[in-house]
Amino acid sequence: MKIQESIALVTGGASGLGEATVRNIVQNGGKAAILDLSEERGNRLVEELGGNAIFFKTNVTSEEDVQKAIDGTIARFGSINTVVNCAGIGNPEKTVSRGKAHGYESFKNVIEINLIGTFNVIRLAAEKLVENQPDVEGERGVIINTASVAAFDGQIGQAAYSASKGGVVGMTLPIARDLAKSGVRVVTIAPGLIETPLFGTLSDKARTALEAQVPFPSRLGRPSEYAQLAQSIIENVLLNGETIRLDGAIRMAPR
Repeated sequence: MKIQESIALVTGGASGLGEATVRNIVQNGGKAAILDLSEERGNRLVEELGGNAIFFKTNVTSEEDVQKAIDGTIARFGSINTVVNCAGIGNPEKTVSRGKAHGYESFKNVIEINLIGTFNVIRLAAEKLVENQPDVEGERGVIINTASVAAFDGQIGQAAYSASKGGVVGMTLPIARDLAKSGVRVVTIAPGLIETPLFGTLSDKARTALEAQVPFPSRLGRPSEYAQLAQSIIENVLLNGETIRLDGAIRMAPR
């Protein structure tokens, strides 16, 4: 599939990795539905990008919200053939801190959004993807998920986050196998240290220390580099059932 042929559903699409992906798809001639909780950012992005973008206020853990976004996208653009799951949260918390156990609800919340929310979008979107007409390769669609290097190198305080992202990695191959006969591919990206608004609050000293952890290039990744990899996955039909680290060869230390 060429990027200009993409009709994409992008969760977390109003900021960060999702926003960069939406911009790249639309600017290269594709169409994108922005699924996000922020109406302000989502509507602003649609206003900027024009008629090939649409926004739906969406909680990815809600079957009703996701189904409305899928149906609305198909009503507007005719179909969907690409899904990019970028919605997620982090909630640093140790297993035991100052004698108090990790919060049960906070752990469940991270798992529910990052893992269950991702699968909720996959399952509902895949129901539509398998109905598409296949191209010359027999492809009907592609699903791109977002994990993290924390799935492999979880740091202190990342039990919930690492578990959620490890789950995303773990379900990539079986879902790819589930959907293979229907010509739908599934690939996961595991980003390292990517520059987001959160890093804008760091001191120069803290930022330099973080960048020094990355072997090469020794800097924070850019959201546009995530979007570039997503485009490569969309366009390369042989990429399937795999998790790709996007991290400059970093291996995270315990803290």
